[in-house]
Amino acid sequence: MSALDAARPVREATRASLRNDLWLAAALFVAAVLSTALNSVAGIFGDDAPGPEWGLIYALALTAPLAVRRRHPGAVAVTVAVAYFVGMTARVPEVYVGNIALFVSFYTVGAWLTDRRRATIIRAGIIVGMFVWLTVNTFRVAIDPSDEALSQAGLFSPFAAYMLLQFLVNAAFFGGAYYMGDRAFAAAEQHAALQERTRDLEREREVTAAQAVALDRVHIARELHDVVAHHVSAMGVQAGAARAVLDRDPAAARTALEGVEQSARSALGELRGLLETLRTTVDTEPVDGSTLTLAALDDLVAHARDHGLPATLTIVGEPRPLSAVTEVALYRIAQEALTNARRHAGPGATADVRVRYGAENVELEITNTGRATLTPRPGLGIVGMRERAAAIGGDLTAAPRERGGFLVRAEVPTTTAVPA
Repeated sequence: MSALDAARPVREATRASLRNDLWLAAALFVAAVLSTALNSVAGIFGDDAPGPEWGLIYALALTAPLAVRRRHPGAVAVTVAVAYFVGMTARVPEVYVGNIALFVSFYTVGAWLTDRRRATIIRAGIIVGMFVWLTVNTFRVAIDPSDEALSQAGLFSPFAAYMLLQFLVNAAFFGGAYYMGDRAFAAAEQHAALQERTRDLEREREVTAAQAVALDRVHIARELHDVVAHHVSAMGVQAGAARAVLDRDPAAARTALEGVEQSARSALGELRGLLETLRTTVDTEPVDGSTLTLAALDDLVAHARDHGLPATLTIVGEPRPLSAVTEVALYRIAQEALTNARRHAGPGATADVRVRYGAENVELEITNTGRATLTPRPGLGIVGMRERAAAIGGDLTAAPRERGGFLVRAEVPTTTAVPA
């Protein structure tokens, strides 16, 4: 990379943009060759024009650097400007494509160089060089004794008008290229800053989600710890009772030991559920750490009604005791579903909570009217509900309803009942 391009461009050129530069250079080369040939036939510079081979060289010097204009914007702009000045001074019969090539290279410096000081120096140098060249050319033409020159007679002669027009056109030409290049660079900077902010927000969201997961794992562990601690306490009491009656009432001791065995099995199953839950990503609303049961659904539904969501509770089948961890998980699923409905279903929405006791499973269903409570990309609440259901061996369905609203359905086995 040349010293003119020591700073990297403000944005990386894509393969497609580099291919487009090649096509642009090729198209301008063909146009420059055609323009030189036609202008030679038209005799734009008369007999002073050099031979056609110089026109070909000039066309190549003007357009070939544009193939790498995004990679080396500064060097390309200087090369094209020098080629243009030399060609015009040598009176190569091409006056159209050279202007286009000079504009493109000048614009590219403003749009692609990150080092703004370097970009300003390069463009200022080209502008100064152009107006110096115009001034010298004006002086040269002014002292040309040829009869074919424009008349210089009068205060505002045709010659003076023509030269003033040249200066004004060039001022507008370079001023427009300068402004458009700076605007393109500013837009690219804003886009890059927006992308960086988006990446920062995404990283922050991931950190926040990870923190929420860790916090909820603590809450779940606390709840399941309470459940397991209950079983262990019961085992201690039953073992003490068995020891007390072992000699005088073996049958009662056997019954107590069976209770110890059942409590141990239940505790192991719930510990397994705890480990499975803590291995995966879990997230729901914060909990108060208490051990909850399905009997508390009445209070949960009443709480939803008190906070603006008309809700009903229906029990289908004969309620029977479930393992404590199952009841806690189902309660939390119902709580999360009602919270989502209250937040997202909109005004006028209602909710219905149903608990169905089957022969070998229990089904919890929460439906609400109004808007669907989730977008196709599920949030952390849905993840938490799925993980709670999976931790107790069940399945969870969460999806918008065809007639509006949202459905959450959890189905779990009831094989681990609490011993009497």
